[in-house]
Amino acid sequence: MPASSVFFESYGVTTSDIENYLSAALDRGGDYADLFFELRINHSIALEEQIVKTATKAVNLGVGVRVLSGEKTGYAYSENLDRENILKAARTAAYIASSSRSGGKLGLAAPVHHPRDLYSLPVTPAEQAITEKIALLVQADAAARSYDPRIRQVQASFVDETRHILLASSDGRYVWDLQPMVRMNVLCVAEENGNRQSGQQGAGGRRTLEIFQEALDPRALAREAARQAILLLAAHEAPAGPMEVVLGPGWPGILLHEAIGHGLEADFNRKRTSAFAGLVGQKVASELCTVVDDGTLPFRRGSLNVDDEGNPTTETVLIENGILKGYLQDRLSSKLTGAPVTGNGRRQGYDHIPLPRMTNTFMLAGQSTHEEVIRSVKKGLYATHFGGGQVDITSGKFVFSASEAYLIEDGKITVPVRGATLIGDGPTVLRKVTMVANDLQLDQGVGICSKDGQMVPVGVGLPTIKIDEITVGGTRK
Repeated sequence: MPASSVFFESYGVTTSDIENYLSAALDRGGDYADLFFELRINHSIALEEQIVKTATKAVNLGVGVRVLSGEKTGYAYSENLDRENILKAARTAAYIASSSRSGGKLGLAAPVHHPRDLYSLPVTPAEQAITEKIALLVQADAAARSYDPRIRQVQASFVDETRHILLASSDGRYVWDLQPMVRMNVLCVAEENGNRQSGQQGAGGRRTLEIFQEALDPRALAREAARQAILLLAAHEAPAGPMEVVLGPGWPGILLHEAIGHGLEADFNRKRTSAFAGLVGQKVASELCTVVDDGTLPFRRGSLNVDDEGNPTTETVLIENGILKGYLQDRLSSKLTGAPVTGNGRRQGYDHIPLPRMTNTFMLAGQSTHEEVIRSVKKGLYATHFGGGQVDITSGKFVFSASEAYLIEDGKITVPVRGATLIGDGPTVLRKVTMVANDLQLDQGVGICSKDGQMVPVGVGLPTIKIDEITVGGTRK
């Protein structure tokens, strides 16, 4: 049976049904309408105190109906896929976006699966046995506890998702996709003489359990989490004040994502609420900086064959040699600004409207070596892992806590420090990048991005970079 037939059976709809639903959505004069069907199966397992504390399965099924009329968006959804409920959602969306103009035209093509396949797998995560998933957590727990007797607590968790989507639009797009996802996380707590510190490490991607039997061994993840916790037991209190800061490769790209990436999403810029609004073609960063968003990387957490509007994802150059080239576009922003769609229309689920969102966002590698960057710093901070942070999209101002950082003294990495926060703003930081190394790394597949209450998986990345000055908030008295 063709895979597309399976998708139709999952939702109990025919081509005729979809045409009727779209016609109802356009009944009050909308320019465009689409239907977004989603079936999502999630599993979650948590191991704590060496026992399985929780194991859950969730199944979500529904459809969202969107109508666009000029700058107006009408959206409604239904968890019940019978005919009357979907028609009610279509009429509600049509009413919200109602226009006095004549409605858009309806023309459906044959359903297609995009020919690119970024995460082809023989089975889905939903089909794999729970015993296999628990075994991974047990391996991680044992590895963490054997790392050092000062490791007192270990929490290991596993989550997976199998997501089916089917999108049909009034302009003829008719696409489906099957999107797998797995993620594993290990948290370790170390204690010595009343001093308690924690470390964590995670990994995942659009794969199944084989990823944890190959590149991302759960025992290695556990040992890394334990190493971080033990390291912090002996860490010094972080100094405070303006100083040179070096960001390590990989996960520190989360700072790029939050402080700069969100400011390059098209909705913030067409509303002129971003620090980068109106600056296309102008210099916004050091000439060493080239930043891209690429949703086409195989098996990466942020990658998609098609976005949640049915458009193929792309590699989009946002900043090239310091010059702002453009923004991340969804359908609505593209229509209102005249810029090409970039395949960045994303939504948390059928009960949310699509928004312009990042996929995998990172800075390209430069010419320096990691060692050259470190040697160039007389006195500064080297940050390799980040925890939480806050960002103001309008100004680009941010505050990020470094969960693993070290002092750099006379060109050498010396003692670990704890309690360091980085305080600055994205546009200023970009201009102060003075060295970019050739060691670009992407994160290990744990990124989750929040925007307007919606959570979507993303990827981040960074080579080692040197920033001439950032204000460091420290705890040293």
